[in-house]
Amino acid sequence: MRIGEIAALVGLTTRAIRHYHHVGLLPEPERRPNGYRAYSIRDAVLLARVRRLTELGLSLDEVRDVLADDAGRELAEVLAELDADLARQEAALRERRLRLAALLAEPPGDTGPVSPALAALLARAPETASPSAAKDREYLTLLDATGTGGRQVYEVLGTVAADPAMLALYERLDALAGAPGDDPRIAPLVGDLLAAVPDELFAAIPADGVVVTGFKEALLAEYAPAQAEVVRLLMDAFMERGRG
Repeated sequence: MRIGEIAALVGLTTRAIRHYHHVGLLPEPERRPNGYRAYSIRDAVLLARVRRLTELGLSLDEVRDVLADDAGRELAEVLAELDADLARQEAALRERRLRLAALLAEPPGDTGPVSPALAALLARAPETASPSAAKDREYLTLLDATGTGGRQVYEVLGTVAADPAMLALYERLDALAGAPGDDPRIAPLVGDLLAAVPDELFAAIPADGVVVTGFKEALLAEYAPAQAEVVRLLMDAFMERGRG
């Protein structure tokens, strides 16, 4: 068979077959006196196997390893790894569809899409015009996007967010917008905010902290002096209790 004939037989392109020759995956067949390659049935069987393996998702290097092992042990190992990889892809696809479903279920916003766990948390929070509450929502969305948050943390925070008393605490934080960093209202507010946090949240905090590198400095820069002091003290307390 000539290259065009074997390509049509096994469902490949002549370009693909020439590439397999070039990378050493398929040995060059003998040539006829006129210079054309002469392919055999054995070559067709080999090419058909290459096609099946690449359609399963194996790379050409993996295909080469499989073909080198006539006993089939390498094939079983590679296919098992491929199956595990496909399972991971399926799980990731399911997670993406859950995020999409959460996004479609909510009106368009400036911070979406978010994970289903964070979407559930935000849905429990009462409506408020508090600037501080809006900042918290934005920061949670950012941490969610970076993978710093987690389902367990969001579930605990959902209980806190649903507490109407949190609105009053946000209002007290809003009231510090024009105050200096030594305002006497800072310490009592920090104490009340920490008292509103259940112990389960501290247990859910990762051992390496609650924020990514550089986030704390950027976060504090978003607030007025007194508010920044409240947030700093809260973050320090979270870090300390989280390590404990």
